[in-house]
Amino acid sequence: MDTPQTHRPIRSFVLRQGYMSKGQQRAYDTLMPVLGVGYQPQVADLDAVFGRAAPKVVEIGFGMGGATADIAQARPDTDYLGVEVHGPGVGSLLKLVEERQLGNVRVIQHDAVEVFTHMLAPASLDGVHVFFPDPWHKKRHNKRRLIQPPFVALLASRIKPGGYLHLATDWEDYAIQMLEVLSQEATLENTADGYAPRPDYRPLTKFEQRGLRLGHGVWDLVFRKRG
Repeated sequence: MDTPQTHRPIRSFVLRQGYMSKGQQRAYDTLMPVLGVGYQPQVADLDAVFGRAAPKVVEIGFGMGGATADIAQARPDTDYLGVEVHGPGVGSLLKLVEERQLGNVRVIQHDAVEVFTHMLAPASLDGVHVFFPDPWHKKRHNKRRLIQPPFVALLASRIKPGGYLHLATDWEDYAIQMLEVLSQEATLENTADGYAPRPDYRPLTKFEQRGLRLGHGVWDLVFRKRG
């Protein structure tokens, strides 16, 4: 039996519900009961959730879901579980899933730390994506960043040997921290010499394209779980 945690130093989000368009609200209301996975403090059977046995990848904080939908559409043989707390983002992804008739996407609207701690079994995932997490760019807020050693250790424990952890950020000092934290995790090994080239499966977002035009950098890190 799980005991309540009296202190959790890391949360994966800042709760901000924001405005949900009519289309997002309709998709949320009609599809969340079908494609949503309710949080429970017990291990989920992911093959049962998706209705098949296939590689499983979890994306933490998918924003408005555009990249998630693109990746899932390009890789129909892989199942993608998105974890996001932002209601409009969930509605937006579900709307894209409906429009593109994607059968390989499911959504959990809950804190990723609790999802990984309680719902995902050790060595059950083929990959984890964390694209452009909140940079908390003020130095006094750096401690709120998601990518810290305890959480990376948790993520790594849920990835199968040979599976991967892919992070991306457009804040250089966060990229430096990410590289340092991932390099210190003994169960992970870097697939590149430092930062990785952007893998073909990760599409460029509109925000990222604008940043690149303005000369802003983007850093990808792809680490593999040791066998």
